[in-house]
Amino acid sequence: MNQPSAMTVAITRTAKPGFETEFEKALHDFVQRSFTLPGQLGVHIMRPAPGSNSREYGIIRKFENREALNEFRTSPEYLEWNQLAQNLTEGSGRTEELCGLESWFTLPGAALHPLPKWKMASVTFVGVYLITLILTILMGPAIRNWPLPIRNAAFNLVVVGCLTWLVMPVLTRALHGWLRGNERKPSI
Repeated sequence: MNQPSAMTVAITRTAKPGFETEFEKALHDFVQRSFTLPGQLGVHIMRPAPGSNSREYGIIRKFENREALNEFRTSPEYLEWNQLAQNLTEGSGRTEELCGLESWFTLPGAALHPLPKWKMASVTFVGVYLITLILTILMGPAIRNWPLPIRNAAFNLVVVGCLTWLVMPVLTRALHGWLRGNERKPSI
């Protein structure tokens, strides 16, 4: 049976000039209230850099599955927030959705686009193979006598950490052209 896939949603909104502080407060209040809704896995807010002229905010939300995302979008809390946000921002904002491993394959500042699953699986295999090979050599002897469940948990914790913050960002940059090879270049 298919397991429901976690959903990541990236929302970009641009605060109206002079409404940045009001937008930030409203966003903070909404985020706090929204955690009571089912299926929430987390949220990250990206504010404009201090001293920049940008008024653009990035909001990354993660949900257990598509059903949780749909329930969130139809909740009274979200509908109320969306109306308020439209009054404080320019336009309705941009929204992009990803599920599964796609978020590993998005460079910082790049638009979120789904990639062919076979390409994601291939790059993930290379990353897992490399990191487990290196860790087996370096870490294996040091934890060889630990009980299997603890040894396995420690090993996998290091693998996931290395993949998330080291290996996948490097592979994504190095293989960006191949991963995105079928995308059309925007015309100017």
